[in-house]
Amino acid sequence: MGRIAYGEAHALQQELVNARIAKTIGDTLLLLEHPPVITMGRGAKMHNVLLDAGARAKLGIDFHETGRGGDVTFHGPGQIVAYPILDLKPDRCDVRRYVRDLGSIMIGLAADFGLGARMMDGKYIGVWVDLDRPQAWEDDPPARGARLGKIGAIGVRLSRWVTMHGFAFNLSTDLNAFRLIVPCGIQEYGVTSLAALGKNGGSVEAFAKAVLPHFERVFDADVTFATGSPLPKDAKGERASEGASPRSEHSQTGFPASTG
Repeated sequence: MGRIAYGEAHALQQELVNARIAKTIGDTLLLLEHPPVITMGRGAKMHNVLLDAGARAKLGIDFHETGRGGDVTFHGPGQIVAYPILDLKPDRCDVRRYVRDLGSIMIGLAADFGLGARMMDGKYIGVWVDLDRPQAWEDDPPARGARLGKIGAIGVRLSRWVTMHGFAFNLSTDLNAFRLIVPCGIQEYGVTSLAALGKNGGSVEAFAKAVLPHFERVFDADVTFATGSPLPKDAKGERASEGASPRSEHSQTGFPASTG
């Protein structure tokens, strides 16, 4: 769908969730890119955002508080964002399974480039790469002192078992931007990308099509790639107050290497 402001994409997601609950559309997957934005999940701590509103505005970074799970994260150019609007009923009503499924998609994407990505338990939700041995993950759990980098983040919300939000996978994202936050509240490990690992993922637009076979594999689905609005005119309705457009502080790129 190209590069879309976070608030606009969130509002579209909510419309699609309402339409999916009403059964006026089928399962839908949005693939897009965001301009620079910091988003806060339900469990986010404000001290994990290392810049005040004025500093964020100077850097052109938008800010949103959302209803997804998780802490704070960054979205920006060079990152593919996937927002599945899926009805998990009747046989996939398991949040943990759904999160694992999203992780499996990103693990498959990493494997396409020869990377041995993995998921971890507990607070380390997402998909990780061993930076010293990116082609293989040898220790499970990782050895003490291991250098890990998160290549894909996951944050979801479900309403009547219809999904919202999803995952973000780093192709060529400016990793300096993640120094402006404590990503997902995790201080001991960093963030990485295909580019940082010496892999060329191409443009985000081209990469979007590479995502589809992995959705087909994990969800046993036939996916049709389409452009334009995913909502038919008669499927649009009022947005529910629950999950309405997130609170925004709106204000390219090139982020400082440290917060100073």
